[in-house]
Amino acid sequence: MSFRLQPTPPARPNRCQLFGPGSNTKLFAKMAASDADVINLDLEDSVSPSDKDSARANVIEAINTIDWNTKTLAVRINSLDTPYWYRDVVDLLEQAGDRLDQIMIPKVGNASDIYAVDALVTAIEAAKGRSKPINFEVIIESAAGLVNVNEIAASSPRIVAMSLGAADYAASMGMQTTGIGGTQDNYYMLHGDARHYSDPWHLAQTAIVAACRTHGILPVDGPFGDFSDDEGYRAQARRSATLGMVGKWAIHPKQITLANEVFTPSDEAVAEAREILSAMEDAKARGEGATVYKGRLVDIASIKQAQVIVVQSELIAG
Repeated sequence: MSFRLQPTPPARPNRCQLFGPGSNTKLFAKMAASDADVINLDLEDSVSPSDKDSARANVIEAINTIDWNTKTLAVRINSLDTPYWYRDVVDLLEQAGDRLDQIMIPKVGNASDIYAVDALVTAIEAAKGRSKPINFEVIIESAAGLVNVNEIAASSPRIVAMSLGAADYAASMGMQTTGIGGTQDNYYMLHGDARHYSDPWHLAQTAIVAACRTHGILPVDGPFGDFSDDEGYRAQARRSATLGMVGKWAIHPKQITLANEVFTPSDEAVAEAREILSAMEDAKARGEGATVYKGRLVDIASIKQAQVIVVQSELIAG
């Protein structure tokens, strides 16, 4: 371990982030009553330019009037290359109450993007005397964002989460696909006559996880566009969880159950993790730094792996 210890990410459930357009007020109460851990009210891609102002007003009213229970409540503002984002920030912080937890910043390309939003947010908080500082979640969805992912992660203490936006990322990279996440038909290797499909999102996901874990941020997988394909969603979510991501977006209510299923440690996994911790405690009492558990070597590193599972389980249960 480096002399500089890896910070601990925020202790909150983040298995599923449910999105809904700010222009569709009928969805808000249903979102609040759902099993998603995080609610993302959207002012960006799902809202047409002609509806930006009304959607912003809808979201502010919903923040102030709907019971969101213990969910993390976030709003995705418009990207910094539009004329809408500054008004999103100003109106949200001046008119929405302290129930708002987080602003999601899309299409972040470098640390300066975060600086711009942070400066505006800080000034409004001071002017309005807001008692609860606003957190940020940033979305990596461009070639520049991927290249600068570490400097972005280090750019502000407000950042608590980082997501991969697969569709815009694919467009920025010039990928020949119209799919949003998941396996791509033409991305495969041949072994004899058999096709072996690789994961085209692996590089971006790994870079995001590494940057997030370095700076104490929650890494989150983004959307899976084909909400009729449950197994495809599960497969991508399982890959993401294995890589170290803590949750995934849901762009349709049916994906909430899938995300919660994958990112909640199973009873078997938790039991095994606790057994490993117990076995290592016994080894420690014997003055040993390693032991054998079910025919395999476990050591101090195994304690850290097991603790991740146990802590995640306790966090969700609590």
